[in-house]
Amino acid sequence: MQNKILIVYYSRKGENYWNGEIKNLAKGNTEAAAEIIAEATGGRLFEVETVKPYPADYYACTEAAKKELRDNARPELKSFVENMDGYSDIFVGYPNWWGTMPMAMFAFLGRYDMSGKRIMPFCTNEGSGMGNSERDLKKLCPGAKVERGLAIHGAEVSSSRAKIEEWLKSLGEAR
Repeated sequence: MQNKILIVYYSRKGENYWNGEIKNLAKGNTEAAAEIIAEATGGRLFEVETVKPYPADYYACTEAAKKELRDNARPELKSFVENMDGYSDIFVGYPNWWGTMPMAMFAFLGRYDMSGKRIMPFCTNEGSGMGNSERDLKKLCPGAKVERGLAIHGAEVSSSRAKIEEWLKSLGEAR
């Protein structure tokens, strides 16, 4: 029996810090990585979206994200996955914001019992790697098996297909 795969991610398009400068991205780095994973695994994509959008200005967004982290906030989300029980392998993707996942991901994952599920985190960043996100995932999802994550330099996502596919193979998840 094949495992049912879900690729859940939060991504920011628009103004992003990208290779040392602010750049306007039509598609967020994490979304681009999630699409590569979906193509390689046949998994279902699900984008986590907040009801209240973050500020369009990059620096205002980082301040809003820092305040959410400091307040341990759980922003309201537009939708959730129905029948999470139907998925055994869950890729969790996000940009590294202040050393961990955006609080929207905490709000999403905190809604479910992930016991018995396999979680494979992937994170886009501009040099900060996975930060504390793997540790935070283990705390947020007790009973789940959190695998070694993949950190992808955001500005290099478009040229990271081989790196992503190698990581998938190491997890036994490539088709």
